[in-house]
Formats: sequence, structure tokens, C-alpha cells
Amino acid sequence: MKRTLLAIIVVFTSFAQLAFSQSMGKYADAKVTISFYDRTMYYPSQTEDNPIYVHVSIVNKGTETLRFKLADDRMFSLDFTAYTIKNSTLPRTQELVSKRSTNQTVYFRELSIEPGEEYAFIEDAKQYLTFAEPSIYYLELNFYPELYKMHHVQIDSNRLSLEIRPAPSAASSTVLPVEHKTTSLLKPEAISPDKVVEQTIIARQKSLWDQYFLYMDIEQMMSRNADVARKYKAASADERSRLLENYKTDLMQNMIDYDIVAVPERFYIENTSYSQIDGTVTVIEWFKYPNFSERKRYVYKVRQRDGIWQIYDYTVTNLGTE
Repeated sequence: MKRTLLAIIVVFTSFAQLAFSQSMGKYADAKVTISFYDRTMYYPSQTEDNPIYVHVSIVNKGTETLRFKLADDRMFSLDFTAYTIKNSTLPRTQELVSKRSTNQTVYFRELSIEPGEEYAFIEDAKQYLTFAEPSIYYLELNFYPELYKMHHVQIDSNRLSLEIRPAPSAASSTVLPVEHKTTSLLKPEAISPDKVVEQTIIARQKSLWDQYFLYMDIEQMMSRNADVARKYKAASADERSRLLENYKTDLMQNMIDYDIVAVPERFYIENTSYSQIDGTVTVIEWFKYPNFSERKRYVYKVRQRDGIWQIYDYTVTNLGTE
């Protein structure tokens, strides 16, 4: 009897696996990618005040027409998943859980994409996930080409590094400027080398990472390490992009290059010297500890590209304690 039951289970499992493989075969040439749309500063607040807009792209990489279903309510066509640095996942929003646990008719359209074409749209990740705490997360999208069901076909996207900052307080009125209407960060401006360094240090003091990286040559900074530089040169374009994002994430988590991400209590610019294409900015910085203050001299190396000065290297000298 046990053997008969086991044989039945094996047969049903085999049929299920075969059906799943055949279903996935229809979408083997579908590629789903995500990127931030109108990227800004994200906080653990309500979606109406601070949405996380994500650009979703479904591309037909094959030679045959790609057909799939897209629900009018996209919560039945896709999911967002966010992982913490400990690889745990964030909870779904109550709205998403409620919709999927209620019996209702799901209206959808059947779409077709020809080879080489794409279908794209914008979605708010905060409609799907609850971001309760400031932290670094890794965000990906799960697309269901046959709608969300008990046993659904799922296509996963690439991952994005997402920083949720602490909610701004009244003291944050002195932060660096952003676009008033969209709150998107300003593009780099043609300011002097000393202003570049000053704004970079202030951005670090305020934990404004987008603005901290605004005037920094990340590729060159990462390549200061000879082993990393060799790995970067040998990498493909996609791998290089991933290495740069990983480097920025490691900086934000204070895992590498501690001196460049250290937060000074105060600072003053001691000297600025530059030609038409490169220069140095020397800064004295104080770092406060429970029983003493440490003083250091930073020499930031800068160079100009297309009229914009960027920090590409630095040295640090300890000047003692006070």
C-alpha cells in the first residue's frame, strides 16, 4: 500500500514539474528589468508623501512573439521583494494581502511583444512593501505572466540597492538643495573645487548619500585598490555596474575605506590649489569621541571633466588628539 501511494505521489510530482517546465518555456526569452524612476531620497513614510517609483521593463529577447497577461490591478501581475543585509524579507502591505485573500474577479489584458520590443510602466514599490525602518535593502521584482495564482509562473528581475533614510527632522532644514517640485537631486554644477569638497563633507554629515556621491568619481575611487582595479578592468559592462553599486553599498555600510566615510564633527578648508584640469583641497577635520577629539588633515585630489570637478583620490594624516 505504501509503495502504491509513493508511486502515485511520484507520478503527480512528475506531471507538475513537466507542466511547470513547459509553462516556463513559453517565457524563457522574457527579460524583466527594473530601475529607479525619478530617483530621490526615500524615507519610511507613507507612499503618498514619498513613493518609490520603479521603472519596469519587459523585453522579448527571443525570435518569436511573446504573449502574456497583465492585470488592470497590477498587484495580481507582480510583486516586489526587498531583502535586508541579513537576507530576511520585508512584509507585504496590508492592502496587498487583503486583495489577494479576497475572492474577486481579476480583469486583465493579453499583450503581445514582438522580438526586440519591450513593454514598460512605472510602479510604486511602497504599494507592495512596508518600509518601517531606515536601512539598506536589496529590491527585486517578481513578474507573473499568467497572473498571481496558487501555482504561478514567476520571472524575477535584477536587484537594486535601495537606501531608506531616517525620517527628516526639523533640524534638516539646512540640507543641500533639491528640486522643489519633484524633490529629485540636482545635477552636478560647475562649482569650484573647494565648494565640491565642502558640499561632499556636509552631505556626509547629513547622511545624504546621493549628494555625497554627486561629485565623486566612484570608478576611480574604487580602483585605488590594485586588486579591485584588475577585477574591474576584466569585468563585463553589467558586472562593472554591479561592482560600482556594491562599492557604494559597502561605503554606506562603513565596511571599507573608513577614512573617506568618517563623519567629522567640524572642519575647515585649509588650502585650495588647482590648475585648469586638476588640483587639491586640504581640509582639517575634527572627529569627536567620548573622552577626546581627534584631528586629521585630509588632502582631496580633484580633477575636472566636462566642466565639473570631481574627487578621485585622497590622503589622510593624523594630527593628534585634543
